[in-house]
Amino acid sequence: MMVIKRVGPLSCAKLSGTLYALIGLLVGGIFSMIAMAGGAAADNTFGRGMGAAIGVGAIVLFPILYGCMGFVATLIGAWLYNIVAGMVGGIELDVQ
Repeated sequence: MMVIKRVGPLSCAKLSGTLYALIGLLVGGIFSMIAMAGGAAADNTFGRGMGAAIGVGAIVLFPILYGCMGFVATLIGAWLYNIVAGMVGGIELDVQ
């Protein structure tokens, strides 16, 4: 039986930030397709241009935002885990 008493907040945050950026890329791609479809359905050139701009913006902006939010949230969560684990012990793992 092993007990996790401390985690490295920065290493957890880097991993989580990367994973959230990948999720943001997926969500941004879906959002982009929806925006582009809405723009294509528009009856004027302004609507088409806005759909394309929002679509491209989503692919760029969503991974950055998701990655940053995941990084900060995990950094805070790992820091809090270390504080609480110091008081109550940690998480027990049974490893073979």
